[in-house]
Amino acid sequence: MSVVFWKELADHFRSWRFLILLILILLIGLWATYASGQAIRQNTDTIPAHYVFLLLLTSSETVFSLATFLGFFGPLVGITLGFDSISGEYARGTLSRVLSQPIYRDGLINGKFFAGLATVAVLWGSILLLVIGLGITLLGFPPNAEELWRMLIFTAVGVFYVGFWLALALLFSLLFQKTVTAALASMAVWLFMSLFVSIFSQAIAGIVVPDPSTPEQLAYQTDIVNIINRISPSTLFSESVSILLNPAARVFGLALQSQAQGILPTPLALDQSLILIWPHITTLFGLVAVCFGISYIIFMRAEIRA
Repeated sequence: MSVVFWKELADHFRSWRFLILLILILLIGLWATYASGQAIRQNTDTIPAHYVFLLLLTSSETVFSLATFLGFFGPLVGITLGFDSISGEYARGTLSRVLSQPIYRDGLINGKFFAGLATVAVLWGSILLLVIGLGITLLGFPPNAEELWRMLIFTAVGVFYVGFWLALALLFSLLFQKTVTAALASMAVWLFMSLFVSIFSQAIAGIVVPDPSTPEQLAYQTDIVNIINRISPSTLFSESVSILLNPAARVFGLALQSQAQGILPTPLALDQSLILIWPHITTLFGLVAVCFGISYIIFMRAEIRA
């Protein structure tokens, strides 16, 4: 597996499509971070000093925040790395040649998947280091320990999130065995999960609660929207980020006034924020495991001929 891993890792970093996507994400990410840093420097009196670095990821001084940008365009990285992992080998006729060498099938698919996951981890970690370095340059001080832990956990959640799209693209690459079909299917699922699930959730909630006239009915309608939206990994990621990078956040969606009575307006500790988002993190990890597990079973049973 190590031979396949290092070979695939080198191919990813030498690929023009990955390099172009990497440069695009880094440039837009740095632009969003720089704009947020400049806004923080101009409004230092109204910003809590303990969580300034988290605002570099969540502040939307530009059209979108860096976390929102990564949540929307991050799946493209996973799809780019995975849609031709197996179908490209079929198209070039090299799969049977590779497996005729002393390389096992499980070593091949494991090496390809973990090489893609390592590439995603390097990309996300690089973005985090650039944000920290640029933030120190703009603000003049480093992040504290809790900010650093929250940003590291944000990186791990992002790797799981993009890893799901990598595993899904790998699965489509096995199912269709055609590069174009696998890419189109992955893009279709990405667009559906990112854009159309929220539209359907609003429509269904409007049917169940057509005209909310009380705060309880409005909260019930919002709960229906949130439950349906959580079918999408994009929603799981965005909700996890909203709690993880905003210590003042305590609930998902709308909270009634009766639910907020007696609660002190203090930031949550890191372990309390993790308790809130732990179902989201485990669901993302489970989606990655299920998609890759199905791909593994299909590939181990597939008939491969020269």
